[in-house]
Amino acid sequence: MSQTQYNLPLLEAVCRRGVLCATSVRYWRGCKRLNAEDLGLDPANVSDRLIQLGHKRLVPREALAAFSLIESRAHALVEGSSFPFLGGIARFVPNPRLAGLTEGLDKLRDEFREATLDFVAGYGPLREKAMEEWREAARNLNDSAERLLITIEQSFPPAGDITKRFGFESKFFQIAAPENLRLEVSESIDQMEIVDQRRRVAEDAQRRLQSDLDGFIRESVTTLREETARLAADVLATIDGSEGGVHQRTLNRLTSFIDSFRSLNFAGDSHLESTLERFRQELLTRSAEDYRNDSNAMQSLRAGLDQLRSNAVAMVRTEGRDVLSRFGQLGGRKLAVAS
Repeated sequence: MSQTQYNLPLLEAVCRRGVLCATSVRYWRGCKRLNAEDLGLDPANVSDRLIQLGHKRLVPREALAAFSLIESRAHALVEGSSFPFLGGIARFVPNPRLAGLTEGLDKLRDEFREATLDFVAGYGPLREKAMEEWREAARNLNDSAERLLITIEQSFPPAGDITKRFGFESKFFQIAAPENLRLEVSESIDQMEIVDQRRRVAEDAQRRLQSDLDGFIRESVTTLREETARLAADVLATIDGSEGGVHQRTLNRLTSFIDSFRSLNFAGDSHLESTLERFRQELLTRSAEDYRNDSNAMQSLRAGLDQLRSNAVAMVRTEGRDVLSRFGQLGGRKLAVAS
């Protein structure tokens, strides 16, 4: 089987199971990088050990707190619903997570729009108040005060341009295999050399694609297995450190994780999925109160968590190779039938 024949089914399988997402949250950071000249100092005579300049806030932190919060929530939402794809050029979102992600991003985009309108409406007074505070702070700078204040004032965007500094964008892309390079038939030796060079580039791209896809699938599988092991260990520590035993929110945390795993398991890690489902059926049908009132049941829960942790750790050591070997088989059969 050639490199191209192997790559296409693998990429096709990835394409069918999710999309790429790129989310960008832009807003004016309200900072200015000051240098020695801004303070009337000679850079040659300024020691980094004694004086720290760098980025300084033009406006109070709280003036932009809403945007910082929305940005962190957007990144957390995307990261919780996806995997980094090919070195982080985008995030791969499995199909079961797509609807929830787009709904969540739409809500955050609406919040961002409202926060932008409020900020733009109050930008003029905010800028004037900030300049008053900078004038007060610059009184002790003597001859360099005027130079600093000019620098600060020029660092504020004009009121008519401030809206352009804000943006919330989410783009979704369908993954597709690169089109084959067209190799024109020519009797020219120069043309033939170019064709040969392009062929070598295409073959190298195929090898890189194969390696990148293999790594992406293995890393995604390993990430979920590591999270499973970490959760089991955390829950065990929580139970052991609690005088009252297990709490319902702890059991709910386990149930939510299993549901989340199923929607993120685009690579088809059937081994871990069946392990988690068995854990749910055997140990998550009881309430926390039942466990607290039955020492034998509590011991079974601890043993089950310890076994789940051990199994997940053992799976991590395979580095996802067991799942990768099965991942592209459906795409391969489909391609073979069509050819």
